[in-house]
Amino acid sequence: MKRIRIAASVAAIFLLLAACTDKSQEPQEPDVMSRPTEERYVANEIREYKGARLDPSIGPRDNSIKGIQKVPIEGYSLKIRGLVNQEVAISYDDVLEMEPLEKLIILHCVEGWNATVLWKGVRIKSLIDLAVVKNSANTVIFRCYDGYTTSMPLSTILERDMILAYSSNGVELPPSLGFPFIVVAEDKLGYKWARWVTEIELSDNNTYRGYWENYGYDNNADIK
Repeated sequence: MKRIRIAASVAAIFLLLAACTDKSQEPQEPDVMSRPTEERYVANEIREYKGARLDPSIGPRDNSIKGIQKVPIEGYSLKIRGLVNQEVAISYDDVLEMEPLEKLIILHCVEGWNATVLWKGVRIKSLIDLAVVKNSANTVIFRCYDGYTTSMPLSTILERDMILAYSSNGVELPPSLGFPFIVVAEDKLGYKWARWVTEIELSDNNTYRGYWENYGYDNNADIK
């Protein structure tokens, strides 16, 4: 019995030493999403706009469903389809040539943090007008490069003059924030801010539930 106890003690010490040398236990370089606030500003990102302090546009951590996406812009097109008279596929450069709109909007994450960011993009109305929306459409579904989806009422998007942004705080939208495009869902929680958008679908399904909404998140996602 004494020998068994000694053997067990030796084994325990060996496992402890092994854990100390396990590379998975060594300090790792922190990801850009979890670095202190000051370090999350990207090069040339402005920090003040008309007297308002701007937060880093990159959040404190990534909460995407499949990690940060790297969308190849060569061959990319934004598709506008569904209940429209003419389906449209528009290139990234063509979107950038449309009339721009800047908005100072706070992004509210469901995790409890928020960020005041200057967004620049194009009106979603201007995009869907290219396809001529049918009268039966009442919902806009956003589909993304990683398979993520979410939706909002068409009336809400029009009333709030929402934009599809390609710039944050004066710089090109970083991949971690959704390059080439992010939905700036004003007054909505962060899971409505679809990133890496590839498709805008007009629908008459006003009960459509996206990725997180199917897990029980409120489909309205209004800021309380």
